[in-house]
Amino acid sequence: MDFGQAITAGLQNYVNFSGRAIRSEFWYWFLFAVLVAIGSAVVDAVLFSELELSPISTLVGLAMFLPGLSISIRRLHDLDRSGWWFLLVFVPIVGGIILLIWNCMRGTVGPNRFGPDKLAGVA
Repeated sequence: MDFGQAITAGLQNYVNFSGRAIRSEFWYWFLFAVLVAIGSAVVDAVLFSELELSPISTLVGLAMFLPGLSISIRRLHDLDRSGWWFLLVFVPIVGGIILLIWNCMRGTVGPNRFGPDKLAGVA
């Protein structure tokens, strides 16, 4: 999956918490979210430099929250783990490290309880 396909899939499935998301889909979405956050911070710095608030970044963050949560849960599904494992993010330091390691791992080969393998037949 390339960058454009990952962004399209992320936006089309922004409330779809079922199914699987492969590594490239997750990491391209993560890259997109970081780039959008940087862009919105720059726009805030230019347009609202005198304010302590950053309205554009806040709106962008709210808009990106649900798709990011959805793709994170679908990424866990690709590893044959329940989406509830995402709550590890609230465990200081260790939870984030565990999720990072899991997000770098290849998903379950073949179908699992969350759906078919999107990489089946791909070399």
